[in-house]
Amino acid sequence: MKNKEKSIFIFLCVAPAVILFTIFMIVPTINIFKMSLYKWGGYSPDKTFVGFDNFKKLAKDMKFLQSFENTVLLIIIVSVVTIALALVFAAILTREKIVGQNFFRIVFYIPNILSIVIISAIFSAIFDSQNGLFNSILSLFRDKGSDPIYWLGDQKIVIFSIAIAMIWQAIGYYMVMYMSSMASVPESVYESASIEGASRIRQFFTLTIPLIWSNIRTTLTFFIISSINLSFMLVKAMTSGGPDGSTEVFLSYMYKQAYTNSSYGYGMSIGVVVFLFSFALSGIVNLITKRETIEL
Repeated sequence: MKNKEKSIFIFLCVAPAVILFTIFMIVPTINIFKMSLYKWGGYSPDKTFVGFDNFKKLAKDMKFLQSFENTVLLIIIVSVVTIALALVFAAILTREKIVGQNFFRIVFYIPNILSIVIISAIFSAIFDSQNGLFNSILSLFRDKGSDPIYWLGDQKIVIFSIAIAMIWQAIGYYMVMYMSSMASVPESVYESASIEGASRIRQFFTLTIPLIWSNIRTTLTFFIISSINLSFMLVKAMTSGGPDGSTEVFLSYMYKQAYTNSSYGYGMSIGVVVFLFSFALSGIVNLITKRETIEL
C-alpha cells in the first residue's frame, strides 16, 4: 500500500512539469517541423503543402549560408574566449589574495543582469565611429588625419564587434560558476603541489582544470546553445543583420523570413535546421569533452 501511495505522490509531483513541458516545448516543436513542409504567409488561412521544397531552397540561399557562417564563427570565438577568460579570472579571484575581491566579483557579474537592450546601447556608444571609446583610444596612436574605424559599419570587422559585446555580457556569469567549483577543491592539494615544485600556472592546468572539468563541460555545452539566442538579440538590437547581411545569424534570418517577409513556412524550415544543428553540436561537444571524472 505504501508503494502505491508513493507512486501516486511521485506522479502528482511530476505530472504538472510533464504537462507544461509537453504544451510549451513538445507541441510547438512538432508544429515547427510540420509548418516547415508548407508554403504559408503566416497570416492567411491558405497553406500549400510543398514537402521538402523549403529545405531545397534553403540549401541554395546564399544569405542563409552567410548567416550559418556568422553563427558558427560567433559560437567558436565567443565560446573559446569567454570560457578561457572566465577560468583565468575565477582562478585569480579564488586563489590569489587581491584587495577588493568581492568588489571585482560584483563588477564582473553586473553585465549578466543587464538587459540586452542596455548592453546594445552601451556598445553602440563604445563603437561609435566619431565619439566612441574605442576610436578615442586608438586616436592616441594613429595619425590625426586618419579615417575613423566603423566598428558597426565595416563588413569585415562588424561580426567581431558583436563578439566583443557577447563576451563582455557572459564572462561574469561563468566566472562565478567556476569560482564555486574551484572553492570546493581542498587547499591541501595545492599545498602538496607547491611542495613538489609546481608553479601556479602548472597547478592551474594540471589540478584546477581537471578537477572542475565536469563543470566546464556542462557550462560549455550550455553556453554554445545560449550563444545562438544571445547572438540574435544583440544583432537585432545593434545592427539588424547589417551592413548588407554581414551580421545576420540563424535566428535573425529566420525572424526576417517568418515575420518580416511573410514567408512563415520558409522561416520554420530555418527553425528546423537550427533545432537539428543545436542538438548535433551539443552531441559533438559532449563526445569531444568526455573524460573520466577525477575525484579526491
